[in-house]
Amino acid sequence: MKELEYLDIINKTLSDSSLLGDDCAYLKEFDICITQDTLVEGVHFMLNTTDALTLAQKAVNVNLSDLAAAGAEPLYITISLSLPKNIDKNFVEEFYKGVQIAISKYKVKVAGGDLTGADKVFVSICAIGKKYNTVKVSRNCAKPDDIIVVTGTHGSSAGGLKLLFEEKKQPEELINKHLLPAAQIEKSEIIMQTAFENGIKNIAMMDSSDGLADAIYKLSTGCGYLFDIDCASIPVDTTLKNTFPDEWKNFVMWGGEDFQLVCCLDKKIYEKLDKTKFFKIGKVCDKKITKEIAAKLKQEFENKSFKHF
Repeated sequence: MKELEYLDIINKTLSDSSLLGDDCAYLKEFDICITQDTLVEGVHFMLNTTDALTLAQKAVNVNLSDLAAAGAEPLYITISLSLPKNIDKNFVEEFYKGVQIAISKYKVKVAGGDLTGADKVFVSICAIGKKYNTVKVSRNCAKPDDIIVVTGTHGSSAGGLKLLFEEKKQPEELINKHLLPAAQIEKSEIIMQTAFENGIKNIAMMDSSDGLADAIYKLSTGCGYLFDIDCASIPVDTTLKNTFPDEWKNFVMWGGEDFQLVCCLDKKIYEKLDKTKFFKIGKVCDKKITKEIAAKLKQEFENKSFKHF
């Protein structure tokens, strides 16, 4: 998989890659978290299935989702927008109307950006936030007996994407899950506050931007322990099951872009969470990942996960 290969090259080339690997980098000197995501026309979206207003909201939300996954309150964004010659001023106006909707919802300010020409539309956003408290959040912090929790349903975005590819407009519920995903800011704050109040110093957390299986794989390999997942306990929209009776299970695990939080939490935290908003899907085992198991997991991951290239 090119993405993993490129990441490996980057880590080996840089003299200090200690800030890489999680959804956000925590800059201790400034006590801020920072992240950047890029959406590329033809890879992450198509202009015949979305409009500028919707695209802008999604672009902001997916970046704020990374801050949520880092346990950080979103504060600022910068926006770099690259546009081809055939894009007119109406697109730009609608795009920034969408930005305004998103930043108003999450109480975020635009702090700059860039405009350039390109052969297709590129949207690159840098998001900056401040951690809610001193609890460390990283993919490698899971430990045996932690409860694996998700903050919502999976597979709906993939179902919505397939409907768009098939030029269908219903069920609208699934299409909207793909076009307008929400950042789980409030649930991130709840997790962080509950951990802090119960004296928990470290939690493992990321978002499911590239799929639930992707998050499970990265959290598991990050801490070095196997996960025991109860697939039947993963929350799934009934509409997805009814619309795609033969495909929904694959969408749930490998679809991507649901942008829910996937967390490995101490039992003390899980017991205090609202079980109608935080869903247990498994636990971290006390069995280490061997080289043989790691090779098998990597192979399956490379075969099924989302391809950015």
